[in-house]
Amino acid sequence: MAARKDYYDILGVSKSSTTDEIKKAFRKQARKHHPDAGGSEEKFKEINEAYEVLSDAEKRKQYDQFGQYFGGNAPPGAGAPGSGPFGGGQYQTVNMGDMGDLFGNLFGGGGFGGATQAGAGRSARRGNDLQYDVTLGFEEALHGVSTKIDVKRAEKCATCKGSGAKPGTSPVTCTTCNGTGHVSQGQGLFGISRSCPRCGGTGRMIEQPCTTCKGKGSVVRVKPITVNVPPGATDGGKLRFKGKGEPGAGGGPAGDLYVVTHAKPHAYYSREGADVWLELPVTLAEAALGTEVTIPTPGDGKVKLKVAPGTQDGTVLRIAGKGAPKLQGKGVGDLKVRVKLVVPEKLTAEQQELLKRFASSREDDVRAHIK
Repeated sequence: MAARKDYYDILGVSKSSTTDEIKKAFRKQARKHHPDAGGSEEKFKEINEAYEVLSDAEKRKQYDQFGQYFGGNAPPGAGAPGSGPFGGGQYQTVNMGDMGDLFGNLFGGGGFGGATQAGAGRSARRGNDLQYDVTLGFEEALHGVSTKIDVKRAEKCATCKGSGAKPGTSPVTCTTCNGTGHVSQGQGLFGISRSCPRCGGTGRMIEQPCTTCKGKGSVVRVKPITVNVPPGATDGGKLRFKGKGEPGAGGGPAGDLYVVTHAKPHAYYSREGADVWLELPVTLAEAALGTEVTIPTPGDGKVKLKVAPGTQDGTVLRIAGKGAPKLQGKGVGDLKVRVKLVVPEKLTAEQQELLKRFASSREDDVRAHIK
């Protein structure tokens, strides 16, 4: 006679645990030890066996009184072998109806036994998401724009109103799954329920398909959609338009439309998020003596910018609030001006003489640090 199994210990609960506590413990153990999640099949069977007993008030009462015996050995005084309080210790397939959410989420919606409601629910599916690319001018991305895109998507068939059946007829109950949307695979200790291959999990069959959509309930159409690109859109940014994707099936919600924005390069501006960059050429004399220049700002007129005496090549000057609008939160980025020293390629004889005199008048050694 095999050793008695402690069902409370298997589920990790105490004898005083409530039904809800037992169910919660079972969910945890089943998720951890399910074979599809890399667990042991024997351990999973043992967990199911314990839950089958402890979740049933009458069986739990008998178990607390007599205990569990295996191999057809009934407890003393309980009758002939094989007729113990739980049918001689034989494992019965646990009703997984209340566990459909657990295994549906964990293993991709395949589901387990007791899934009549799940079978009906499979006919209501969320529509597919769609993604399109939109190319914008620099100014359009900066200030926002409304633009139209031609979206190719499946839409509800107008002839059959999405049922897939020929007008005047209706879908019928699937004879393979009897309308549940699932069929059982395997027998005995480890039966698994899968989506019905005949009806695709909808629980219905179409005997006379709609001639327009060929029974699909939807047709593919190209429809222009206006999308409002907000100010500050970035190159490679993604915008989400909820419910603008493909319609759902069986009354399910529509998917979303994602628009990826691409900005054309500008003649002299570049972007880093909300900051706009501008390269400012200055002469040797302007950098040495200092100057004041007028520069354009993106879409906001012109401003005067002071270049201090002795400004070095690559120096970055910042003009606050003259960049691009920020997508996340309020505010505007900055206009960052990078100084680029322009060295003349050709000089006149007079200019060369002046530079030589200037060079000879300087006493500092600009390369002293690399000697």
